[in-house]
Amino acid sequence: MFFEEVVVILILSTVAFLLALLITPGLSRLLIKFKCWKKQARTESVDGTKTPIFNALHKGRETTVPRMAGVLIWGTTAILVIAVLLLSKFFPDVFAGFNFVSRSQTWIPIFTLLAASLLGLVDDICVVAGVGEKAKGGGVRFRHRLLVIFFIGLAGALWFYYKLGWDTIHLPFDGDLFIGWLYIPFFILVMIGLFSGSVIDGVDGLAGGVFSIIFATFAAIALMRGQYDLAAFSGIVAGSTAAFLWNNIQPARFYMGETGIIGLTATLSVVAFLTNSVLLLPIIAFVLFLEIASVVIQLASKKLRHGKKVFLSAPLHHHFEAKGWPAYQVTMRFWLVAALTAMLGLIVFLVDKV
Repeated sequence: MFFEEVVVILILSTVAFLLALLITPGLSRLLIKFKCWKKQARTESVDGTKTPIFNALHKGRETTVPRMAGVLIWGTTAILVIAVLLLSKFFPDVFAGFNFVSRSQTWIPIFTLLAASLLGLVDDICVVAGVGEKAKGGGVRFRHRLLVIFFIGLAGALWFYYKLGWDTIHLPFDGDLFIGWLYIPFFILVMIGLFSGSVIDGVDGLAGGVFSIIFATFAAIALMRGQYDLAAFSGIVAGSTAAFLWNNIQPARFYMGETGIIGLTATLSVVAFLTNSVLLLPIIAFVLFLEIASVVIQLASKKLRHGKKVFLSAPLHHHFEAKGWPAYQVTMRFWLVAALTAMLGLIVFLVDKV
């Protein structure tokens, strides 16, 4: 049984990768046709610095390379969800085993991926139209995006607590800790925290590579926990993200945009909770937390030290660019760190499981 499930998961992940590659040329032409790029480059960085180093490094690409290609990731996943439902219904003898859509494992991550990605899509459309925060090149205001993420997180938290009956979190090497109703605010805080990790999407290939590694790792964790449907879903997200990465490596054919990064960060939090591995997130998604921490440190330093900065530019990947690292070097070194910490997280999971 285990071998059969592994084969199904690998097939679905591979199909996701190949399907996304097939969709790419048409999507790329569409994005170029409608000029889906920023109409003006950002004039301030995430840490609020005016005329940042980032602008000098990236302004030519921001206004010429299409964004919104995150549609490739959640669109491929949505197509496969519909496909397996239809095929398993009309050809149950052949495709029933490929149906990974289940109430207990994949309803909420599928909902989260689509809801958060649609929020990002609205933001991307505003960016392309030049509507919204002018200093950031347009887009939905941050507080409005944060509010929507809060409600998505609230919906997820209520589903986990009331529908699935979750009221504990697992402490590695110590067992489950009962937290009762505090599970709801904790769930929301984790989703909002990971939402802050969207700052990683700033160098060609960086976000795509890191998220492919993270979701592949959680697919392995779900598989070893016997959550085969969730493992299949995570594998599909990893496969479609890898296909996006194929076309996002420097020089990028297109950018993920908010429709990709918001969907991925929100969905990651749900997958972490479903695998009862949320406390492994700081290890498995170490690069995300590192990027978030660099922004927090930079903002705190500027506030408490009268404008003095710790980093040349934040988030951290822009700091290394400012120090002279080529973009491809930043990307590949961050990939290596992401792979190492993901393996470390997997080791912790396995040792704890034993």
